[in-house]
Amino acid sequence: MRDLMLSGPGRVVGTTLAVLMLTGAFFLAIGRDPVELMGLIVRSAAGDGYAITESLVRATPILLCALATALPARLGLITVGAEGQLYFGALLGTGFVLANLGATSAAPYMAMIVVAMLAGAAWALLPAVLRSHLGVNETISTLLVNYVAALLVTWVVYGPWKSAANLGWPATADFPEAFKPSTFFDSRVHSGLWIAIGLAVLLHWTFVRTRWGLTLDVLRSNPRAGIAAGLNWRRNVLLTMALGGMLAGLAGILETASIQGRLQANLSAGAGLSGFLVAWLARNHCLRIIPMSLLVGALLASGDGLQMFANVPSSIALVVQGLLFVAVLLVGGYANRLQVRRG
Repeated sequence: MRDLMLSGPGRVVGTTLAVLMLTGAFFLAIGRDPVELMGLIVRSAAGDGYAITESLVRATPILLCALATALPARLGLITVGAEGQLYFGALLGTGFVLANLGATSAAPYMAMIVVAMLAGAAWALLPAVLRSHLGVNETISTLLVNYVAALLVTWVVYGPWKSAANLGWPATADFPEAFKPSTFFDSRVHSGLWIAIGLAVLLHWTFVRTRWGLTLDVLRSNPRAGIAAGLNWRRNVLLTMALGGMLAGLAGILETASIQGRLQANLSAGAGLSGFLVAWLARNHCLRIIPMSLLVGALLASGDGLQMFANVPSSIALVVQGLLFVAVLLVGGYANRLQVRRG
């Protein structure tokens, strides 16, 4: 039994059972039939073509934000700034669109993507500089600047960028078709999904097959030895956080251009924070992040189905997501305890 719990498949089975038990107990506590609601979650997330595509839509920004978290984590940095980087990328990318509303070619679209990614990198560099040169804890600084970026977006959509055509709704003008990503399957699934999956594969290969990946491993496991060997820790702090910011900025502008069609205050729906949790659950392994993002995206997408067909708040899906993380903690902690006793 102990050997099973210490294995990878054993942890997966244990986590699945723990999630079912915790979720079932929660549904009983609110006076609902666990079997009914669990079945509805599955049908709402993957019951038909529409449900599957909506799950993929929700998973796309989560996947990019998880990669944005995992990249600096390879250096041992714990950042929760993907949410703010997503917002700042969407903000500056939208500014570029509003300055080029009459564009019809593909060149301005690519420029929008570049602007958004550079904006995300710039927003990530602020806490990166504080960490590399002043020793400020990156977890705290990235968490704090998240609120600044979100409030900046709120200010522009309620103020200078608010479009009169929206009849009082706080949002910018609609994006022209030239600035919207291509979609697939006659759905809202856009090219960002395939870009995110490709980036996950590329990052995995980079981490395990290149000299830079080995450099990050050395600096993470033993920074003093790495620095003594001539490896530049400060430069890699700036580089990993900037690259992570670029991925989150990409998530922000793709979500704005494809899903929202205009910049709004609530564009993220918590994708940055969900991405952090996904990266943590996947232990910052880029390939594992892909299925974990799809799972969390499907879970969040089921919230609308729960609200429509079971007459429960859609936020129930967020509670189930939290229970998933609790289950991982419980099973992981138990497995680690068994390993200590055994070793």
